[in-house]
Amino acid sequence: MAGSVTVVVGTQWGDEGKGKLVDLLSQEVDLCMRFQGGGNAGHTVVNSFGEFKLHLVPCGIFNPACTCIMGTGTVVDPHDLLSEMESIEQRGVSVAKMFISDRAHVVMPYHKILDRV
Repeated sequence: MAGSVTVVVGTQWGDEGKGKLVDLLSQEVDLCMRFQGGGNAGHTVVNSFGEFKLHLVPCGIFNPACTCIMGTGTVVDPHDLLSEMESIEQRGVSVAKMFISDRAHVVMPYHKILDRV
């Protein structure tokens, strides 16, 4: 079995352009995995479906052949994730091939309250 793996890793704070690079690469892959991070960062994707501001959903979601995984290091706010997924689906993009690790970190409402204190 022959194949290749491409990994995009950022080493700086702020906008490095990872999102644009991953969006470009994800159009040719079978699997797109986000291994860490939460909704505090984001990137804009422009494609045939329109313009999308993604914060949680892996940008491989726009490739119908790609399975998208949110891994154990991701920080998931269920409300924000569902809102982002609904927004994507309303524009004709299926989220059926997106999976979330059962070990991903979940942001609860009380976490947000504690963070504001």
